[in-house]
Amino acid sequence: MDEEKKKVDESWKETIKKEKEAVKSTENAFVPPEPDFNFFITTLALQASISLGQVPNPATNKTEEDLVQAKFLIDTLGVLQEKTKGNLNAEESGLLENILYELRMRYIEKPKKGEVK
Repeated sequence: MDEEKKKVDESWKETIKKEKEAVKSTENAFVPPEPDFNFFITTLALQASISLGQVPNPATNKTEEDLVQAKFLIDTLGVLQEKTKGNLNAEESGLLENILYELRMRYIEKPKKGEVK
């Protein structure tokens, strides 16, 4: 019985050692910011800006335009605004309102397919 217990103890010690080494190797790893409503909204807005061709896509470093995707993201932010009405503080509400206004204005300024501007 003691031999079996020793094997278990040694296995446990080895597991702990590996976990400590894994923690040390990830100490310099990316730590995401604390999630909150403002971060969530600005993340969606950034994705919409990328789709509008306002910001280069970070994956490709190229400016790309996808107006269907941009409209989807803008509409999603609009749904969030509608569904959270009365549940946001003044800062959150103001941020969402300003972001939506800016994105909608950028979207309607874009020429649609077949349209000459």
